[in-house]
Amino acid sequence: MYTDGILHSQFNPRRVVTGSIWDLLWLGLYFHPRPEPSRVLVLGLGAGTAVLQLQALFPNARFTAIEQDPVHIKVARTHFGIDEARTKIYSQDAVTFVARYRGPRFDLVIDDLFTGSAGTPRRAVPCDRKWLQLLQGCLAPHGILSINFADHAELKASAFGHLLKTAGRFKSGFALRCPATENVIAALLPFAAQSADLRAHLTATPGLALFLKSGHLRFQVRRIDCGA
Repeated sequence: MYTDGILHSQFNPRRVVTGSIWDLLWLGLYFHPRPEPSRVLVLGLGAGTAVLQLQALFPNARFTAIEQDPVHIKVARTHFGIDEARTKIYSQDAVTFVARYRGPRFDLVIDDLFTGSAGTPRRAVPCDRKWLQLLQGCLAPHGILSINFADHAELKASAFGHLLKTAGRFKSGFALRCPATENVIAALLPFAAQSADLRAHLTATPGLALFLKSGHLRFQVRRIDCGA
């Protein structure tokens, strides 16, 4: 699905991975050997690629998705087949939702808020200290934060590095990239981890090991400790 020349969603129901950036939005879960997220917040549903993937990978998980474009929501419901029995979709501004949210916290928060024109994407919400503080307010103590940046320059200009420098909930951070795109997905973890852990845990996951071996699940990962 394209909007303003920007690819927002794609999904093949016969294969859970896309070989592109949507895989990276949830890949940070697998720095843990046995991830079991029960509550997931997706900011920027698009047509629902990441939610569909996570629904397939974690049958017991429940989802909250925020999307302000009604066309995206309609496509997610009528063409992509989002399981609405497990997914609450809110048609509203993500910043307003996050600022006002006071409900149960989430095991995974995905920030995939993008805009742009003429095929050039950019973040819709600056990833500054205030925004990161609001996102943390939605996270469970053991929760993982996943943020999509248009490129390395956006990541470097964000407050991501500052968050890792301060003593707080996050113990490690990683930058994930797909060879075919400029996007960088930043994963913030509440536990210590190494880059090699991700591939090792994916190799030990029956539903994903085959995609990793075949090259359908493609990624580059590097650790970020003190800045982007």
